[in-house]
Amino acid sequence: MTPPPAMRLLVIEDDSKIASFIVNGLKQNSFGVDAAADGERGLDLACTVSYDCIVLDLMLPKLDGLSLLRQLRKEKVNTPVLILSAKATVDDRVKGLQAGGDDYLTKPFAFSELLARVQALIRRATHTVEPTTLTAAGVTLDLLAREVRREGRTIELQGREFSLLELLMRTPGRVVTKTMILEHVWDYSFDPQTNVVDVLVHRLRAKLDKDFDVKLIQTIRGVGYVFKPA
Repeated sequence: MTPPPAMRLLVIEDDSKIASFIVNGLKQNSFGVDAAADGERGLDLACTVSYDCIVLDLMLPKLDGLSLLRQLRKEKVNTPVLILSAKATVDDRVKGLQAGGDDYLTKPFAFSELLARVQALIRRATHTVEPTTLTAAGVTLDLLAREVRREGRTIELQGREFSLLELLMRTPGRVVTKTMILEHVWDYSFDPQTNVVDVLVHRLRAKLDKDFDVKLIQTIRGVGYVFKPA
């Protein structure tokens, strides 16, 4: 889903690295984003600005996430909330949802999963329907069945290969940088100095382009990659 410019999110997270990871990723996907580094500031923004979704950490200074969430619902603010937490037990998830959260994502997480959950919450709140397939240049990507076909031929992809192709097909003709790929496919703790992006692109090319005359994944040297026919 490519959101319209009016879509605005609030990220309440005190870890600057994680906050930057989320904010940058959301902006790259055309969302407007505000950020707060403590619970009091987050609550103030959430109660005074209309947001389409809130991404909320639980361990916050000044006001913890659960208290913030309870206060938010007490004030009749019904904005969808995606809870982030390093706490992964069933009891922790239940407490978050009972406090008024709409979904719960444990750390560490890949940005692609966070984005998918945010999009699902917005769809649910706005009653919008997102296409379940992406089609471009003879390639069809089925988001529900996790299947890929090119010119009628099934292409077997592993999880990260599928996520990379989805990212490229959502932005056809636009350059996707290595940083964007790292943030979309891996989590925020991954070392950006490794060559995993190059290896992943090579694997995807071997499956998607090898047996076809028209090559779809192009390298923009020194910048990144783009999905378009050569």
